[in-house]
Amino acid sequence: MYPQIFSAARQVDQAFLIILGFAVFILVAVTATMLWFLWRYNWRRNPVPTDIKGSVGLEILWTVLPTLIVLGLFWTGWTSFKAMRTIPEGAMTVAVEGRMWSWRFTYGNGKTSGELVIPVDTPVKLTLTTRDVIHSFYVPAMRVKWDLVPGMDTDAWIQSDTVGDYDIFCAEYCGLKHADMITILRVVDKAEFETWLNGRDEPEEEELGLSLLEEYGCFECHSQDLSAENAPSLLDLGGRRETVILRDGTEKTITPDAAYIRQSVRDPGAALVKGWDDGMPPYGDELSDAQLDIMAAYLLKGGKAEDKGAALADELGCLGCHTATGEDDVGPTFLGLYGAERKGRTADGKPYALKADDDYIRRAITDPSANVPDGFDDGMPAFDDLDAASVDQLLGYIRSLGKEGDQ
Repeated sequence: MYPQIFSAARQVDQAFLIILGFAVFILVAVTATMLWFLWRYNWRRNPVPTDIKGSVGLEILWTVLPTLIVLGLFWTGWTSFKAMRTIPEGAMTVAVEGRMWSWRFTYGNGKTSGELVIPVDTPVKLTLTTRDVIHSFYVPAMRVKWDLVPGMDTDAWIQSDTVGDYDIFCAEYCGLKHADMITILRVVDKAEFETWLNGRDEPEEEELGLSLLEEYGCFECHSQDLSAENAPSLLDLGGRRETVILRDGTEKTITPDAAYIRQSVRDPGAALVKGWDDGMPPYGDELSDAQLDIMAAYLLKGGKAEDKGAALADELGCLGCHTATGEDDVGPTFLGLYGAERKGRTADGKPYALKADDDYIRRAITDPSANVPDGFDDGMPAFDDLDAASVDQLLGYIRSLGKEGDQ
């Protein structure tokens, strides 16, 4: 059991211990009685069954005693529940918003955070809301667990008498990344809390853009790598073209820009990326134009596929077999590959002589067995599950290493 740090939680622990004690007592009493009856009324000791007409005293006992036990347990549970639900007057208020799959905490002065920071020995009222599905705000060290239901505003309160960091979980299954919906309760000294709450440190714009994306839970659905399980990847957003479907059903090919990002955040259904459902909640005016511009600038920074191609090649393990320094390894070097004349054999064993242009390199990534270069085995796995944007990033990286004769 987590050590408790909340005064009202002492009564919760006490209620659990009392209930546990009664459960153990009843288990022992029933087991002992059963064993005694087995011994006392064994057929050898009692060959002729005894016909017991009844006992008023026993009937009163097993009616009154369980009733008193149940009333006692109810009173114990009620007093602990009342202590957890009676919010002290003047408690500091923090708004808690659950979303798939992150937490957001907003303080009275407008400051927001992905972690819950509170001062020690101070009652804190939590107003609980959810943006999408049912979540459950659970702080084991506080013995606090309260559901966040769409369309319903609820509240709870906490107070810690101990400085430290404690876990916050979602205790209600809420989708694929439910297990990732974890954050921290930080209990700090009052002076440190005031400094944190009223701090005016201005981060760099790039850091602020990343911070806003993390704070609003963007990366819980959108990845910054090759994966795109729950929503389109944000990788190289400004360096690719997307096919979107408008509300009237027409398709349109665009290059994402700041205006598109603002629209996608405020009204995601206006232009859906082809192949994806309208599952993202609209943020409306929750984010200002300035905040959206900072987020867009972060996402659009770079813009060219080759800027991230090296990282992708490393992530996919390409650089484990291919070098960028001119020496062949398990596979041919990337240096000077683009535009070079390549000879080899096709999948059916026929010789070929081709120029390593865009089509050749794309095919070498997605279907390497189609054109195996001379001097190398057909051992490269096919990366046919990569989307076109990812292939373009790798192509851009290889192209950036120069054509034959450049080095």
